[in-house]
Amino acid sequence: MTLAERLRALYPQASGRSLKQWLETGRVTVDGRACRDGRLEIGPDAVVELGGRRSAPFPRGLALVHEDDAILVVVKPAGLLTIATERERERTAYRLLWDYLGSKQAAKGERPFIVHRLDRETSGLLVFAKSEAGKRALQAQFEARSVERVYRALVEGRPPREQGTLESRLAEDRMLRVRSADRGRVAITHYRVLATRREGSLLELRLGTGRRHQIRVQLAESGWPIVGDVTHGGPRSGAGRLCLHATRLGFDHPATGTRVVFESAPPSDWV
Repeated sequence: MTLAERLRALYPQASGRSLKQWLETGRVTVDGRACRDGRLEIGPDAVVELGGRRSAPFPRGLALVHEDDAILVVVKPAGLLTIATERERERTAYRLLWDYLGSKQAAKGERPFIVHRLDRETSGLLVFAKSEAGKRALQAQFEARSVERVYRALVEGRPPREQGTLESRLAEDRMLRVRSADRGRVAITHYRVLATRREGSLLELRLGTGRRHQIRVQLAESGWPIVGDVTHGGPRSGAGRLCLHATRLGFDHPATGTRVVFESAPPSDWV
């Protein structure tokens, strides 16, 4: 077995990039001696250890809103996946946070745990847990619909009322496209008009449920597609991306039970 293979076995969640950096920076030791060559053949009794690291900078592309021993709250930019897919495994918010937390936390079983997701095209607030218990506590709140989830969207057109509720049944077809269906799952979104412009409106949206593509589909089917959401009939955006941002996230802290609320302003180039 090579040293690189042993490292992959010891830290299965670490990316190939992390393993390479650990070796290049001399953090890996074999029987007490630093080794930078992952191709080195080592015996089954060899003691492989990973030394400490300097304080790592927060990953470029993500914005840190809050971090403590139990959770990480970040702002994900548009264009970045929350978690890996078959086509993209390295460049995700989850992987960036895994690399940031590093092996010290991983050795204790503390690593980023996915609690919820945002579409690749959607920007805004995401919370990650640092333990399995924290993940379960937070996901229970999402399932109970006690998490406050507020978005802002720039849409084409103008709703006939200043505020209201969109309710429909959504389902995915074989191509994973989401649309209304009589036997779909109930989706509820509450909206409020914040501002109107010649070309559209700025809406505040509060989720009653958290279905995939819920906001995008319901707004499009109501005749107010999101700017930049070409997939659902929306006009192209001058900002070059979907104008949907998760702007407020509130929940009971999984460690303390205290209600916490985090906010993030939408990108300035589309509001």
